[in-house]
Amino acid sequence: MNRIQKLFEQIAGVYQAETRRWAIAQEIFTAPRVDVSALQKPACWRRKSRIYGARR
Repeated sequence: MNRIQKLFEQIAGVYQAETRRWAIAQEIFTAPRVDVSALQKPACWRRKSRIYGARR
């Protein structure tokens, strides 16, 4: 029964569309994640210092 269903899907073109969707999903979900090496340093050390003072 599965063989007949697969053959029908190939004839109807559903199989190809499903294969394309699967390939796109693989690209999205296997993409490299965010680089966390920059987050190893504490946030207060990553921020630029702000100098507060009154201008005259």
